[in-house]
Amino acid sequence: MDKKLYAPDIIKLKGVRKFSMVTAYDYTSALLVSMSDIDIILVGDSLGMVMLGHENTLNVTVDEMLIFLKAVKKGAPNKMIVADMPFLSYQIDIKDAIENAGKLIKAGADAVKIEGFEFPIPEITKRLSSMGIPVMSHLGLTPQHVLKFGGFKVQGNTKEDADKIIGASKELEEQGAFCVLLEAVPEEISEMVTKELQIPTIGIGAGRFVDGQVLVWQDLLGINPNRVPKFVRKYANIKDIIIDSLNRYHLDILNSTFPSYEEAHHLKRV
Repeated sequence: MDKKLYAPDIIKLKGVRKFSMVTAYDYTSALLVSMSDIDIILVGDSLGMVMLGHENTLNVTVDEMLIFLKAVKKGAPNKMIVADMPFLSYQIDIKDAIENAGKLIKAGADAVKIEGFEFPIPEITKRLSSMGIPVMSHLGLTPQHVLKFGGFKVQGNTKEDADKIIGASKELEEQGAFCVLLEAVPEEISEMVTKELQIPTIGIGAGRFVDGQVLVWQDLLGINPNRVPKFVRKYANIKDIIIDSLNRYHLDILNSTFPSYEEAHHLKRV
């Protein structure tokens, strides 16, 4: 494990080596990531779905983000932490955006992630960057626009949409973003964006030609019992291990084999 990375270090990695990011939402998960070679932790508003059981990310609040962010910071102080700015925490006006980004930074984030490109996001990106708050932009499938998209669908399939993503990524770079996350876009589009930008790109479902990759903790470890996107590679099947362990624990209780004599406390003999 190398030293902790910051936004300037991520920029310097472009063209040198790829980098990795994984979501984490709690102390225990973050502690495990802290023991790994993963470069960045994302405390994503996806916690609304995988931790709180919501249908999408729209219900997540800044206060909820702060709870999970503080727990992750305690578990992985040696990792760069990026925190999502949740729905309506930045879209209303720049003052709100600055205040809410500041709360996330004070709670332990090393950067914030902002979805989309609509007004006033370019200006917010510029203002936050100028204040010393690194901004990771997020284009393509932006989950906070799920109602507009009509579901979690691949974006950039038309030339108009592709041109919009490419143009938006250039503009956000000019406004100070240190990285652009591309979600669920054809890899031909993410390849073009990656070549056009001086800052790195990071993909989730964006193919092979980005500078880094991110996956959700529950997906890559095979914990999520629900259907996962086609771009997810499961590196383990922990779900089945957990269920089997719980069943064996249950059976041991029924059979009175847990706890054992060795696992119980006993009176000390004087």
